[in-house]
Amino acid sequence: MPSALPDGEPMPEDGSLPSHALAGAGERPLGFYLHVPYCATRCGYCDFNTYTATELRGTGGVLASRENYADTLIDEVRLARKVLGDDPRAVRTVFVGGGTPTLLPARDLVRMLAAIRDEFGLAEDAEVTTEANPDSVDPQYLAELRAGGFNRVSFGMQSARQHVLKVLDRTHTPGRPEACVAEARAAGFEHVNLDLIYGTPGESDEDWRATLAAALGAGPDHVSAYALIVEEGTQLARRIRRGEVPMTDDDVHADRYLIADEVMAQAGYHWYEVSNWATTEAGRCLHNELYWRGADWWGAGPGAHSHVGGVRWWNVKHPGAYAAALAGGRSPGAGRELLSPEDRRVERILLELRLLDGCPLTLLAPAGLRASAKALADGLLESGPYAAGRAVLTLRGRLLADAVVRDLVD
Repeated sequence: MPSALPDGEPMPEDGSLPSHALAGAGERPLGFYLHVPYCATRCGYCDFNTYTATELRGTGGVLASRENYADTLIDEVRLARKVLGDDPRAVRTVFVGGGTPTLLPARDLVRMLAAIRDEFGLAEDAEVTTEANPDSVDPQYLAELRAGGFNRVSFGMQSARQHVLKVLDRTHTPGRPEACVAEARAAGFEHVNLDLIYGTPGESDEDWRATLAAALGAGPDHVSAYALIVEEGTQLARRIRRGEVPMTDDDVHADRYLIADEVMAQAGYHWYEVSNWATTEAGRCLHNELYWRGADWWGAGPGAHSHVGGVRWWNVKHPGAYAAALAGGRSPGAGRELLSPEDRRVERILLELRLLDGCPLTLLAPAGLRASAKALADGLLESGPYAAGRAVLTLRGRLLADAVVRDLVD
């Protein structure tokens, strides 16, 4: 089942923010994340806040249905306009995620985007992305999205090997994601991403190389590659515990990462975040960069998280409870936290260290500075940027990024 929401103070019923949250807002970009919580089936490794029709049956009533979901989410976009008041910023990025957003009709995704455009305006060069399962779109669907203002699409490929897809409970067939890239290009999408997962039980180095070759051969301008994390409570975790499939160890994850970085670099893809590669700077995911650099975003939808000016909040998780709150004229927020300057300093280190240009050494406390000097000596940080005042991970540092971050935030 989906993971639990964090603790926090209650969210005001009207969703209002402290007066300081919008101070200096004009200096920060604003993005929107739109969560679509529906999936046709639940993948065995997934603990996201998503629901199949069976899981929703009898728990949310008509309020939780796909058929009226776009209208419900648009209600939250309008609430965002009220809460943010006279904030003059046009929206820089929109990212529709899930779940499987493309289980909704394309016209519903376009209507959700239109609501943001109507309420806030879109920046002239706004990036507008939707995630998509390869088996939930066709050329006509993609053409409708492109005509409706979407200019980036991210397909969940995961693997090119059928036996790996089976372990992950993915329903598409090998070859379909690559065909989707071609269909997206034909529809006019300039920016296309493929999401990959490595370290699935039973996957070999050969399987992973075949996946990389298939993905890069399709010609996306962006690839994300993530190590499989087995979350407690998922079907995959139960299968591993019963001994049905083996657990993949950290050394295998490290080897697969090295293979990915080498193969992608040879193909002209450049890393800009530990798990993300793009062929050009324009091909990077601007929405994710907005997260990583601590900008402002409003997360609309069940369980979605938001951040504006040092205030972070999260919505109720269940689609029925989410819809009921908005239908009753209330914010769907379940709780919030006010980030202290120290919280924000630590988060900047946690996130920016994963980026190509790293984080300023001035963010580090004395203990963190001492740890950074040791990381430099151990070959985990690049010497040139360090001399210029920045902590930037080496390739070996990227393999140990979580450990390096832990040391530097002390």
